[in-house]
Amino acid sequence: MVSDAGQLYTMEGVAAGIIMLLTAYIVVSTTSIYTTGDTHIPDMQLEQLGSDVLAMMDTPDKERGENQLVGFIKNDQGDDLRDRFLDNCKMRAGDADADLRAQAYLSYRTSGGSVNTIPLSSEDESFTGRENTVRVTRWVQLPSGSYSHIPNIETSRTHAVLVEVLLWRA
Repeated sequence: MVSDAGQLYTMEGVAAGIIMLLTAYIVVSTTSIYTTGDTHIPDMQLEQLGSDVLAMMDTPDKERGENQLVGFIKNDQGDDLRDRFLDNCKMRAGDADADLRAQAYLSYRTSGGSVNTIPLSSEDESFTGRENTVRVTRWVQLPSGSYSHIPNIETSRTHAVLVEVLLWRA
């Protein structure tokens, strides 16, 4: 036979089940899970910033003018290029981002046909190699002329050289 006690146990079980489901829903919905896809978002933002700054520095100030990247390379001012690059990266609303560091390199084809890479800027003493760096590159057209600071480059013709900047937060 069925008694009233069985009905009470059934209502108690249903109420307990609802409470457990509600508790599980609240726990799952309030916990943020940091997925591996989210870890690269700051790197992508830093890479886009660096790419935009190099594009801006590769744009001439006036018609038939010389852009900043060509001027820095022609005049052997790699440290000035790095400093200007970092200054342009820090131009934003609010406080300046003092944690940005950069290292600039130049890759080109030598007169013998091989590819050579030289540092444009001096080594940054804070770079340990464990930082999470992003690589930003830009092809630059160097007009023919004398580039005595660039070893084994043919000076009688226009060159396409690769300016590469390693960018990281210290």
